[in-house]
Amino acid sequence: MTKKTRAFLKWAGGKFALVEEIARRLPDADRLVEPFVGAGSVFINTDYPSYLLSDINPDLINLYQTLKHDADHYIRESRKMFVPEWNDKEAYYKARQRFNDTNDQFERAVLFLYMNRHGYNGLCRYNKKGGFNVPFGSYKRPYFPQKEMEFFAEKAQRATFLCADYHTTFAQVQTGDAVYCDPPYLPLSSTASFTSYASGGFNMEAQHTLAECAREAAFKGASVLISNHDTQDARKIYHQADRQEFLMVKRTISQKGNGRKKVNEIFAGYGASR
Repeated sequence: MTKKTRAFLKWAGGKFALVEEIARRLPDADRLVEPFVGAGSVFINTDYPSYLLSDINPDLINLYQTLKHDADHYIRESRKMFVPEWNDKEAYYKARQRFNDTNDQFERAVLFLYMNRHGYNGLCRYNKKGGFNVPFGSYKRPYFPQKEMEFFAEKAQRATFLCADYHTTFAQVQTGDAVYCDPPYLPLSSTASFTSYASGGFNMEAQHTLAECAREAAFKGASVLISNHDTQDARKIYHQADRQEFLMVKRTISQKGNGRKKVNEIFAGYGASR
């Protein structure tokens, strides 16, 4: 990998800093499958003939589908919102309300990018009624990621996007596939907040089930790599993996610059390796 490409979305837990380590552990294959595609850093920084990319967030997958099939129109319309009059608290909340009220998929895709770049810290959060509720971010000049979107749109011609959970995605894994899983991470310690982590529906049971899916896929002839925080729980969950590797990763854990520290990361590998 000569030069890394950044994702066009801000995304909590994005893998831009880790893509070299991930790519180094993924085998050659005709297809890479990602059940937790997120912002797509692994997708855009690897070179497989084809991809199956899924996520449970329908707005994220709708954006990717729109960019794949209607890139020029989408980029042109999105750019209109990256002007000073839209970088305003009142305008942001009006746009957020529009997003929550509309069922028009193109409009939702445009507004999703706008809110991702203008909302607080690039968060993606919904209330119990399904309404997007991230507050205004108050950034001086939000970046319009045109080059990154053009790159994504071109590469997306090799990809199939699927709005589905990991069970459904693993059901489509075939012999010879390479699979990379980036699930919601385990808490770093027993004192870390588990409530917000589990409220998204990915609890400890889901972590164990994902590991079982990985084992079953490897038995069928696929190769699976899972990343997570290196905790005692993670080592127990992945104790039947064919490989466990560990490294230190610098991660931002707060808004302040001194909130960067190194944390332990685990890679669990199932099936053939590179």
